[in-house]
Amino acid sequence: MRILVTGGAGYIGSHTLIELLAAGHEPHVVDSFANSSPEALARVRQLANRDFGVTEADIRDGAAMAAVLADFAPEAVIHFAGLKAVGESVAKPLSYFDVNVGGTVALLQALQGSACRRFVFSSSATVYGDPDYLPIDEAHPRRTTNPYGRTKLQIEGILEDLAASDPTWSVALLRYFNPVGAHASGRIGEDPADIPNNLMPYVTQVATGRRERLTVHGDDYDTPDGTGVRDFIHVVDLARAHVAAVDWTTRAAGCEPFNLGTGRGASVLELVAAFRAASGQPIPLVIGPRRPGDVAASWADPSRAERLLGWRATFGVPEICASAWAWAQRNPGGYSGPEKMVPDPPAAA
Repeated sequence: MRILVTGGAGYIGSHTLIELLAAGHEPHVVDSFANSSPEALARVRQLANRDFGVTEADIRDGAAMAAVLADFAPEAVIHFAGLKAVGESVAKPLSYFDVNVGGTVALLQALQGSACRRFVFSSSATVYGDPDYLPIDEAHPRRTTNPYGRTKLQIEGILEDLAASDPTWSVALLRYFNPVGAHASGRIGEDPADIPNNLMPYVTQVATGRRERLTVHGDDYDTPDGTGVRDFIHVVDLARAHVAAVDWTTRAAGCEPFNLGTGRGASVLELVAAFRAASGQPIPLVIGPRRPGDVAASWADPSRAERLLGWRATFGVPEICASAWAWAQRNPGGYSGPEKMVPDPPAAA
């Protein structure tokens, strides 16, 4: 199937490209490279031993998107492109609404002039806000505690309204919990352009000496060790869920949500301890104040995705940490630095 992948050079996008190519699909990437690197796509080509098209463009550019759609004629779209840091969204809400909501509307308007009506959206568990109960299922009330989450919530509403207005649309809303880890090769992984806003890339940068210490944002939550508890899902598991969701759009209509997580929670300190074990590095840390917009605990009920998509997560925290360390060892400077030759990571990671 011909699949347009917006934001395909990003962390989750690049791992999804690997899985799409392995499944025999024909992807075409659209990326502005504002927070990603073309090097990730070069490595995907090498790992998959297959080529694919790439267009450098901003999804807010309606003319550019219309041209890509006319040339490539996709049969489905996976939409990753957007800004994604909770803390940054609190400081820069207008940028988040412009890029995330405005960009999605521009993309959907361009799609209206094409024959493509299959759409997989990169949403987030932040649409649930501070949970009423755990684990979180898709029936949980939607609300959010930060501008990033509000952009995802608004986009979900737009897609629901679009599917209700036209029964030819098939839309999967993939609500990610906490993607972490890296490809088994250690050649592609998470490489933030600035100071990391997420836990795992910060931990790996401390392990490789790029950062002095980790700041844990709060140790006074109502959790077993006082630190936030999250459902950490391996990025390869998440990538495979996108392949399953594309397949689902070929046999279903309407707009449906799916939680993507492991169904288990781990605290910040538990993840740090697991990374210390995987890497052998000390990972010094300090406790800082709570971060605006964060919740105490959040983990998924992923049973709907297993039932309807035929997907479930297969990797746990040890494999996540081993793969993240393999990426960090091989690429201590991220995509901007030279690759190092290191021993192969464990095959299961």
